Amino acid sequence: MTVVKPKRLEPGEKIGVIAPAGPVLQSELQSGIDVLESSGFGVIIAPHLYHVQDYLAGDDEPRLQDLHNMFGNKEVKAIICARGGYGTLRLLDKIDYDIIRANPKIFVGYSDITALLLAIFKKTGLVTFHGPIVKDISKNSHQNLNSLFDMVCSKTKTGMDYFGGRTLVPGKATGALLGGNLSLICHLNGTPFMPSLKGAILFIEERGEARYRIDRMLTHLRLSGLLEGAAGIIAGQFEDCGDPSAIDRLLVDTFSGLNIPLFSGLPVGHGLVNLPLPIGLEATLDTDTTTLSIMEMCVAA
Repeated sequence: MTVVKPKRLEPGEKIGVIAPAGPVLQSELQSGIDVLESSGFGVIIAPHLYHVQDYLAGDDEPRLQDLHNMFGNKEVKAIICARGGYGTLRLLDKIDYDIIRANPKIFVGYSDITALLLAIFKKTGLVTFHGPIVKDISKNSHQNLNSLFDMVCSKTKTGMDYFGGRTLVPGKATGALLGGNLSLICHLNGTPFMPSLKGAILFIEERGEARYRIDRMLTHLRLSGLLEGAAGIIAGQFEDCGDPSAIDRLLVDTFSGLNIPLFSGLPVGHGLVNLPLPIGLEATLDTDTTTLSIMEMCVAA
């Protein structure tokens, strides 16, 4: 697969906001929109952004239309999803990936948006970004958003280092960075929208799941064969999932037999800190220095 980097986001350019998953109120987004505008960017709101259909942000067709239109809109240079929730899996086999392929641009989200991040990369080669959504842009005193802007706006920055965390199985690995929400990865597994993990570094995060459910999901990944040939595994935050040390023990019990580096505590996920990660770019995990390094520009000039 040819990896395609989106063009760099320039000051004053337009950012599109869509809700491809769960419903969101204008009152929940306004502060995030204000932050984007005060950062020097224009904001284009999708026509169906505030639609509600039970647990979805409207029916599938309007959500799909907003996704297609934002990629097709020449004014829009980046797309940030409003929130996660549920619903992106329903769109995957309806998306016209040719529209995305013809209009590669920055696409950002996490949680349920994991399905879109991975499917878009798999089908088009476009680097997508696991990062802040509009609903929680103000978290962490805007540092999550500032880190995203550092990644997608910089003309000189060649990469990022993520420090800290806990070594569970030592080692060093280099490979394409793939991952996101654990539940969504499990549901993508076995579909044509999940990228291969051969030679890749997988990162996973989760929120509000009982430990026995996490055990089941991790075991499913191991039994499915998806991890065969993976270069390394990193756990981000497991917010509201119980004792982090108990999660670490599950990770070791499930994955230590793979004989690849295993690391925990990456500052990504549903917690206060959710630093951006580029889906599809090469990264290096080094447990000796407790770093994950991305050593190239994440966007094209």
